[in-house]
Amino acid sequence: MQRTYKTASGGGRQSHSMSAEPIRFDTKIAVLLRADLEPWQRLNVTAFLVSGLGATVPEVIGEPYEDADGVSYLPMFRQPVLVFEGSKETLKAAHGRALSRALPRAVFTSDLFATGNDRDNRAAVRAVPTAELDLVGLAVYGPRGGVDKVLKGARMHP
Repeated sequence: MQRTYKTASGGGRQSHSMSAEPIRFDTKIAVLLRADLEPWQRLNVTAFLVSGLGATVPEVIGEPYEDADGVSYLPMFRQPVLVFEGSKETLKAAHGRALSRALPRAVFTSDLFATGNDRDNRAAVRAVPTAELDLVGLAVYGPRGGVDKVLKGARMHP
């Protein structure tokens, strides 16, 4: 978790406004997945979790994209999203640390695999006390050092 993540420089077609200097971020966007999820679940959980950050933490979103022909595309995160995995216990501990640090976070519980819409998803989470949530995923955003501490015990997703 001590690696430096930066945008790649050089190579390929570049816009004239791109700087040759890499951009370093003092914040981190991270997703922690329970290691026992099926591949389709990992993808689904990750997509749902990061959508929560993008919707409520506007500083994580960059500018809209445009190709050389002037076709516009939606903006995306301005920095990499790092994906980690860990045991059920690692996820529970990370959740507690994210709460104690009051970092922006999103959760995905095992109950959400049985629901089919946002209303039912919210009701499923609301029905369970914090300490009893069966977490399968957690997204967190904040200062790099704080996020690293939240993720203690997790490993980069293979």
